[in-house]
Amino acid sequence: MANAVAASNPLTRKSTERYLSLDVLRGLTVALMVIVNTPGSWSTIYPPLRHAPWHGFTITDLVFPAFLFAVGNAMSFSMRKFSLQPESEFLKKVFKRTALIFLIGILLRAFPFVAHAEGGGLEMIDVSTIRVMGVLQRIALCYLIGSLVVHYLKIKGSVIFSAVVLVGYWAVMYFFGDQPDPYSLEGNAALKFDLLFFSPEVLYKGYGIPFDPEGLLSTLPAAVNVIAGYLAGAFIQRNGNNLGTIFKLNLAGAAVIVVALVWDLVFPINKALWTSSYALYSVGLVMLVLGGLMLIIEVANYKKWTYFFEVFGKNPLFIFSMSVLVIKTLSFIKVDEETRLSRWIYQNWFLSWGEGEFASLMFALAYMLVHWLMGYLMDRNRIYIRV
Repeated sequence: MANAVAASNPLTRKSTERYLSLDVLRGLTVALMVIVNTPGSWSTIYPPLRHAPWHGFTITDLVFPAFLFAVGNAMSFSMRKFSLQPESEFLKKVFKRTALIFLIGILLRAFPFVAHAEGGGLEMIDVSTIRVMGVLQRIALCYLIGSLVVHYLKIKGSVIFSAVVLVGYWAVMYFFGDQPDPYSLEGNAALKFDLLFFSPEVLYKGYGIPFDPEGLLSTLPAAVNVIAGYLAGAFIQRNGNNLGTIFKLNLAGAAVIVVALVWDLVFPINKALWTSSYALYSVGLVMLVLGGLMLIIEVANYKKWTYFFEVFGKNPLFIFSMSVLVIKTLSFIKVDEETRLSRWIYQNWFLSWGEGEFASLMFALAYMLVHWLMGYLMDRNRIYIRV
């Protein structure tokens, strides 16, 4: 009876239809996130696997925005069901999911909640110094913003909102940044905005000064990547998985890239600041990648290779979270006073037969494969953890 009702309702039917390219895209980004986040040694990494030091772009800089795009793409399916439910149900679901993902990000940052004391033994960490923002926290906030925008403003309103955010962010960064270089590490408006809400102790320290690449202000243009994924997903659903759709998707992606490169002349492509040119550039590239995947998978029907990435795509947030938790556990356990378990594994299992960037990459690939095996066993047992 339920199946008959679903079949007679095109809205319900469409909400359950998915295309394999989305799962592959999402799985590909998770696999790459694990690889770039866990090299054997941070001092020996192949250049393409490093983020651009400030202005500029590497393939690694595409990974995070690609995941946000995939989040929005998936929303183009999941958001349909809310049109058949009370408004309170939509808000409850969105805010609950946002809070859970954000909280998981905070807990992963604090894990294992204790530190090795100087005189031996363990001591509780200082919770006042825990970094508030981070990758999962940004995903949570971008999901929240994207969900509210596409639900209430619909397609046309979402496009206008995105344009206003990108142009407005450019204006804020220029007029409130320190001249003559408003986009510098020390004088950018995103850092100034974050310091209004956070103490320097809880900001990321990887740039040499307290500065968070997943800060509050730069989350607004990052949310555009989610909205763009939603718009692309809605377009694909409306037009079908065919050559015409792929051609239009690629044409739009190329046009967005051109706009981004022109904008780069005055507002540099920069992942750490998530500049408007960077948001558009990453959106355009992911649209081309998605178009290529659709051509191979949906049109040419060549699917034998896809399962590897489907495994990651079926439990993306769980696998990513576990990749953080496991490496932090390995880095916490001491083999001796000078060596942590993660370093011992790298030295004895990888540096023993390789060296430099190659050994570091092999460690990252092996670590990624361990988590693939975890995802594979979950899939075989039909275990799918949704937040």
